[in-house]
Amino acid sequence: MGDRRQLIRVGHSPDPDDAFMFYALARDKIDTGPYRFEHVMADIETLNRRADRGELEVSAISLHSYPYIAKRYALLACGCSMGDGYGPMVVTTTPTTIEALRGRTIAVPGERTTAFLALTLCMGRGRFKHRVVMFDEIPDAVVRGEVDAGLLIHEAQLTHARMGLHCVVDLGAWWLERTGLPLPLGGNVIRRDLGETAMRDVARLIRESVQYGLDHRDDALAYAEGFGRGLDRALADRFVGMYVNQWTIDYGERGRTAVRRLLTEAAEKDLAPDPGSIEFVEG
Repeated sequence: MGDRRQLIRVGHSPDPDDAFMFYALARDKIDTGPYRFEHVMADIETLNRRADRGELEVSAISLHSYPYIAKRYALLACGCSMGDGYGPMVVTTTPTTIEALRGRTIAVPGERTTAFLALTLCMGRGRFKHRVVMFDEIPDAVVRGEVDAGLLIHEAQLTHARMGLHCVVDLGAWWLERTGLPLPLGGNVIRRDLGETAMRDVARLIRESVQYGLDHRDDALAYAEGFGRGLDRALADRFVGMYVNQWTIDYGERGRTAVRRLLTEAAEKDLAPDPGSIEFVEG
């Protein structure tokens, strides 16, 4: 007979931090009870668009994308990626200032990414041109001169200097200086039609998976290292530490405040819909 457990498809990026987060679920390290998990990997902008259509029961998304899908999905209290004084960065081939990039073309990893929202809040709507480029192709596009600057997410934040690229602004640092809050970049959402019991159960299991990775760091890192483009163990460890930490176990009050501040500003500046009351499903 087939597996009668309820299928929960989990969308996440093929990156070291997400791999680390879901290691225990991917390698059957924890008891999932009446649920079986299937992992669907795609870049974050693809996941944002799939969430628009409600395709997956659970998905990593950019926080910028949440107001567009809030009627169908709720935010899980666990699984967030928070830039606490660091985050997406704008890079160029020669040192410059953010003011000098006004009217220039910047490669971005997607219009629904939080990185793009933060850049727009920083520079002002309509103050720069943008071109959507797959996130892992942005550094090369900058080096080849196809764009004036690039907006980096994921591990390129740590490796861009190898390519001779210069950081113009770190948007996580900019946001912290401006608001005193971390920059909430990504979160996990769960489809509301699963019902409250399943939503809480899945929230608990994802939190347990994150905690298992943190408690068995060497094993989880060995797994996550296979998803790091150009990262050795030391850099993979550093990158995972940036985005899988106490914030990932739970947003906490400061993290919840940061989410509400970011999305309220986005709505006030007509950069995203009003998200309404933001729920955080706990397990």
